[in-house]
Parts: sequence; structure tokens; C-alpha cells
Amino acid sequence: MSIDISDIPALARGCAVLGTGGGGDVRTGSLAAIRAIRTYGPVPLVELAELPGDALVVPLSGIGAPTVSHEMIHSEDEAKRIAEEIERIFGRPPAAVMSSEIGGSNGVAPVAWAAQLGLPLLDADAMGRAFPEVQMVSMYVAGLPADLVVMSDVVGNIVTIRPIDGLWSERLARAVCVAAGSTALMADYVLTAAQARGAVIEGTVTRALAIGRATEGAAEPLRALAERLGAARLITGKLADVERRTTGGFVRGTATIDGTGDDRGRTLTLELQNENLVALENGRPRAMVPDLITVVDTETAAAVQTEGLRYGQRVTVLAWPCDPLWRTPKGLETAGPRAFGYDLEYVPIEELVKGEPRG
Repeated sequence: MSIDISDIPALARGCAVLGTGGGGDVRTGSLAAIRAIRTYGPVPLVELAELPGDALVVPLSGIGAPTVSHEMIHSEDEAKRIAEEIERIFGRPPAAVMSSEIGGSNGVAPVAWAAQLGLPLLDADAMGRAFPEVQMVSMYVAGLPADLVVMSDVVGNIVTIRPIDGLWSERLARAVCVAAGSTALMADYVLTAAQARGAVIEGTVTRALAIGRATEGAAEPLRALAERLGAARLITGKLADVERRTTGGFVRGTATIDGTGDDRGRTLTLELQNENLVALENGRPRAMVPDLITVVDTETAAAVQTEGLRYGQRVTVLAWPCDPLWRTPKGLETAGPRAFGYDLEYVPIEELVKGEPRG
């Protein structure tokens, strides 16, 4: 299977949904992917089983504040510089590109990076969604050492970090990112195909494509999307207030949705850190990380990223279960509500909405 220009709109829609508000605006990743495919041709999509055990897999993603990356666009040279540095370190070139996070632009842009490097794209990622911090990846949960991070910024700087663990990889990479203007391209957890087996979330590119195609031609796009995701509808309403600030390489803030129609009189508050982390109603959790919470346009079911939230928008908030990896003790320690500073005991979305209608 290959990814061609005709696949990019569906991939972008699916990645926007899986981005849970973060991962960068899919429009920039889509434009880069379309341009790269026109220049270099379609990108082969490969399964992990197709790669030899010693093949180097390079997880790539943009790191930083989505509000900045939307304006400071990655160049073609960044991926090439990172690939050259990896070849210098390992003595052999990379064999495949993988998205570090399938959510947002970070799920679409790897198509461009793979095309530019002449490499296949692995049908997998390290989150099954988007998360804001470097160590919040499946490889860290699986216990792989985070001993190499390679970063490149838009002006040509290359930084190689050899952290002692995943938490230090976040601290050091974030400091470099802030110095670079709060956006950079990053390869973290460079690993062999043998190491990746059981340590990455497979099939997520094809899942993003299926999610994106679910609303094509649908008479009721919102219902079609909710059914594809197995998602609960938390509220339908109007954006009443949005507060955002860029600090420490993140976008942080809150968004308040006042219910309309059947939800009139209800108010839902979303806590943001690049992604939608916690949904609260009257101080009571309605959904929380690591489960996925996405804001979509009520009419079109198109996902709305955190940097795109505007007063008065008519939106619906959907929530659905995360990959089982994130519900393990190590997964919750890494990306559960307490990992973000919330004094909340994780409760799966299925329990929080038990007895409520889906879609």
C-alpha cells in the first residue's frame, strides 16, 4: 500500500481527530505532504513485520507550541539533517520513518518527511493519539532506554542529546525547543525494528485514514464519526470562553462550552496543555487523559485544534477509550491525570458515561 495525494485529506481529518486538540494544525502537514508527494512520488506504507530486525526506524515529530509551529513552518532540510546525523551516529542510514504521534500535523507531516528521505512510512506510532511531552510515548512505557534525541530547527541547528532517561529527554529537548523559538523537528527513541516490536502502537496510520473516511458523504457526519470511534458525546454547545497562553514550550489554558439544544443549562470546561486533558462539568470529571477528548464542529464533524478554538463556535465534545497500553500502571504514571498535575484518580471513560447514550 502507498499513500498518494488522494489519501491526504482523509489522513488529515483522521489525524486531527486523534490529535485531541494538539499535534499541530493538520493544514500545514497536509500542504507539506502534498508537495512532497508531487515532487518525490507516493510513500510506501509498511507494516513492522515487513522490516528486517536491524532496520533503523526513526520516529519524527514536531515539538513545541502548536500556535508557533502553525506560523514557523518546517523546511525540507530539517528531516534530511536529522537523517544524516543518525547515519553518522549508527554508521548506516535509516530504513523507515514513523510518526511519534499520529495526532494532528505530527500524523500527516511524516508522509512528507518519508517522501523527502526516500523512505517508507511505518504503519504505527508511539501514542495512538497526541501527548505534549517527549517521554509520553509507548517506547518509554515499554521500558526502552531513551538514550538518543536528535533535533533540528528552522535555521539549521542540529542538537544531539544523550539523556539518562525519558524524563530527562523531555527536560532537555524542551529547553532546546524553547531556545529555537518554541518549535523544532525531533527524532526521539531511534530504534531497530526488532526493538519496536511490542513497543509501538501498530496500525494507527490506517486507523487515521479510516476515521477520516468515515464522514465522507455521510448524511450525519457527527453520528458517523462517533460510531467509528465508539465515542461518547459529552456536550453539544457554543464556545463561551477560551483562555490560552504559550509558556515553557506549551500552549496552556481552558475552554468553556455552554450547552445548546438538549444540553441547554449545562457547561463543560476543558483543561488544555497543547491537547485536551480533562473535561469537567460542575467540578466533576467527565473524561480525562489518557482517554481521548476531541472538540469537533457540530455540523461537519471536523476536529477543532486548541489553537483554532474561537468564541461562538458551535461544537460537540467527543471522548473515547485510549490504547490499552496507557491503562497499565506505567502508562497511567506516564500520561494519566496526575502526570499533568491533576489530583484525580483515573476513571475510564466507559465508567464515567455508563448508562448515557453514545454519539
